[in-house]
Amino acid sequence: MKKVAVYGQSYSISAEKEIQILLNVLEENNVVCFIEKKFYDLLIDGNILNKKYPTFSHFSDLDTSFETMFTLGGDGTILRAVTYIRNLGIPILGINTGRLGFLATINKKSIKENVELIINGEYSLQERTLLTVKTSPKTKEFAELNFALNEVTIARKNTTSMIGVTTNLNNEYLTNYWADGLIIATPTGSTGYSLSCNGPVISPDSKNLIITPIAPHNLNARPMVISDETSIQLEVDSREKEFLISLDSRITSVPENTKVFIEKAAFTIQSIIPKNQSFLQTLRSKLLWGEDTRNETNL
Repeated sequence: MKKVAVYGQSYSISAEKEIQILLNVLEENNVVCFIEKKFYDLLIDGNILNKKYPTFSHFSDLDTSFETMFTLGGDGTILRAVTYIRNLGIPILGINTGRLGFLATINKKSIKENVELIINGEYSLQERTLLTVKTSPKTKEFAELNFALNEVTIARKNTTSMIGVTTNLNNEYLTNYWADGLIIATPTGSTGYSLSCNGPVISPDSKNLIITPIAPHNLNARPMVISDETSIQLEVDSREKEFLISLDSRITSVPENTKVFIEKAAFTIQSIIPKNQSFLQTLRSKLLWGEDTRNETNL
């Protein structure tokens, strides 16, 4: 490994130790490290760095010569880091200094161990599907960043009334969801917003997407798993003049008559899995599967 990028969406003094450990391990192994400009400025202002580092501030500053992107934060940090990587194929590894962390799986107590595994090539790559969005009429906010790693969400705006989301799959009518909104999730996003709305968990290598209604009024509406080769068309009926579309954490308002077209992106994101990690291990850890959480004193 010769050159890497480091990204942190937000910074607090509690992460000082973690960033120093990461940079020290990279320096010990003669790895050139570029730091995202805003994150770098925060580190400089906090007197965290003892030397200068090259920086990047846009997708155009990166290229395929970067062998890894490290992120420090939670899953949201990785979702924002993806907007820098896009279709470059740079593998990404998340160091979890946030909360739950299904994507940012590296424990902050084992940074050195896991980074050394990566440097020594002791890891595998997991390809993760993304979604792309087009609208009619066009939405200027999606002109450059029209993709999502976790999910695309349609939601009501400025109202307590439900919206109707007419859903067509491969140009065939499916149903009209009367709900607070509708989530179209990737396998990666199956452990995100969709999960909190009772959607299923599916493995990252599944060739599927999930349609999950948000608080549906038609109670027989259930999450649905479909092929990721499916093209999806959505039309919204709302009492308001606008509704919301979010791509991961990026959200915008669009006119009520906007048609939304969703399909699998032409590129994927490569997630780094150190040899001591696995998706099933992450599930067991984060969801406490296979553990008896009862208080034994109450048995």
